[in-house]
Amino acid sequence: MATPHPDPADRPKGKRPTPHADPGDAVEPDHRAELEALIRAESGSRDGGLPMLADEQAARLSTAPKKIEHRFVEDENLVRLLAEQHGMEYVDLGTLQGIGKDPKILTLIPAAMAKEYKVLPLRMSEEGDLIVAISDPLDVTIADNLHLLTGHPIRTVIASEEEILDRIELHYGMGDESLEKMVEEIEAEGEGHVIGDVDVDLSDVEAIANEPTVIKLVNLLLLNVIKDRASDLHIEPFGGTLRIRHRVDGVLREIPAPPKSLQTGVISRFKVMANMNIAETRRPQDGRIRLTLSGREVDLRVSTLPTVHGESMVMRILDKSMMMLGLDQIGMSDDCYEKFAKVIKKPNGIVLVTGPTGSGKTTTLYAAIQAINDPGEKLITTEDPVEYQVPGLIQVNINENVGLTFAACLRAILRQDPDTILVGEIRDIETAQIAIQASLTGHLVFSTLHTNSAAATVSRLIDMGIEPFLLTSTLEAIIGQRLVRTVCPSCAEVHRPTPEELLEFDVTERDIVGLNFVRGSGCEECSHTGYKGRLGLFEILVVTDAIRDLILERATADEIQARAVAEGMTTMRQDGWLKAQGGITSLKEIAHHTPREQLLTASEMDASLRQQGHRESDRAPISPAAKPAAPSAMPWEDESAGHVEPNTGTEGAPYGSRE
Repeated sequence: MATPHPDPADRPKGKRPTPHADPGDAVEPDHRAELEALIRAESGSRDGGLPMLADEQAARLSTAPKKIEHRFVEDENLVRLLAEQHGMEYVDLGTLQGIGKDPKILTLIPAAMAKEYKVLPLRMSEEGDLIVAISDPLDVTIADNLHLLTGHPIRTVIASEEEILDRIELHYGMGDESLEKMVEEIEAEGEGHVIGDVDVDLSDVEAIANEPTVIKLVNLLLLNVIKDRASDLHIEPFGGTLRIRHRVDGVLREIPAPPKSLQTGVISRFKVMANMNIAETRRPQDGRIRLTLSGREVDLRVSTLPTVHGESMVMRILDKSMMMLGLDQIGMSDDCYEKFAKVIKKPNGIVLVTGPTGSGKTTTLYAAIQAINDPGEKLITTEDPVEYQVPGLIQVNINENVGLTFAACLRAILRQDPDTILVGEIRDIETAQIAIQASLTGHLVFSTLHTNSAAATVSRLIDMGIEPFLLTSTLEAIIGQRLVRTVCPSCAEVHRPTPEELLEFDVTERDIVGLNFVRGSGCEECSHTGYKGRLGLFEILVVTDAIRDLILERATADEIQARAVAEGMTTMRQDGWLKAQGGITSLKEIAHHTPREQLLTASEMDASLRQQGHRESDRAPISPAAKPAAPSAMPWEDESAGHVEPNTGTEGAPYGSRE
């Protein structure tokens, strides 16, 4: 487990370290001079070099941020200057990893004291010092008090007060209280409004929603699900109980729920936060909650559904930091990445991403859009709904209630002089025809489709009524994808595949000699599931001349797939097999999320991989995979695979979207 370290050198790769040489570079020279003069004027000195102020001086200095705010100087710059003036290290808690990983560190300073002093324990140094982030370097009593409290020598670093408070809220929750503890207390005290079979006076619903117990419970519930990287929160009423579940890495997990007596209060509180009509319980409603936690922007899409036991509520949690990924972060192999990066830079054509709900299609499209987002071109998206607002994009929400469908919106977009268009989903022939028209008139169009595989997409479009000659003129590439859970690195162990797992991939013990596979044994880090985070499996079908000939001949999905594999396409199961060999995921996950395929011989597979240009260092020895026959059913209904695939959710790394 990584130990949190305030040193910029230990920050994640790809993040620019915060410069310590001159932390005030971003401040205008005149303002910087004023800042330094203000700090010098307000601070004294002592033997240890730390400033010492009288109470009156400290009070005057506490107004410094307000004075400087009027001069348009960022609070962060003031914190950096304070750190520089006092020879202390500045820490950006928003990018520092590992905070809260060791619960023992947090327990050294109680939540109440952390909030009172605005401090956050980070880690223990090799010398045995407790490293603590503080916001006020002028309060020299903090270190002494914490030393007396913890019994450890204290080493302080400086961070912004806002970030410290956000982190305290995230890692300590509601004081020292856990969700389990609060639920137990409520049940013991019998608090809440009993509803059972008794009618509730709706005139009192708002008062119930604003009760301190309900507010505290809802806030704690939200903190827990966001901290656990959940993609969805489900509140489900039953006859005598209230069940609460959240989806993590695509799997629903039950969490402690309040008693049935608080059902009305909890549901109403969420409706108040989402600006929904709390008195309306007979019709479905939709709303939205926006939160900011530790500098992270989180949107909750709220949906209610009236049931026989009260309103059922589902909240989809959209974390922008998890969504906005680059193409090199979503899990594509080198070969797939190169093909996709080349396709999205074409001036016109149609690029489709396919897969079931929850397979990460929207995340892949956003990654592509970000890769080509340029001030010299105009990009317009139309989505249902717009999940994340991206600078530089014109984004349009679909609203079928007023006639703003994908087709109607796409017609209007073509009159806006766009270069690139993203259509959230092709649902009907009208939308498909307009997308083709846009491509033929010189636009690059991205969209999604719900199909079994990349090859099956062609058959689906033809069945919708699109003429084959139009597809051959516009289609550039089709990406099929799935999401699989990745093995938890904290509890990964070598795993010898069982005969049943080998049978799923049509291989024998002899075929896997020299190959290593892993699985997670389960630990606290992964909530004893063995998995933490998710990664994409991809297949990219580039529409070549040979594929175009097959489309014109109305070839089956099997024939198109066979031709694409012969030309070097890696199927999703092949991609998954390679990732399983690399210790990223498990064979069980690959078998569960990809359709079963016919076996290629070892030499055929090896030759296929070499043809695709896989680097020797990235490729394990010979592996089995596929000349797949596209099944007639969708993969999550594929009986031949011997399983039923559930709807998967977001959150987790690297995907933060369910589409």
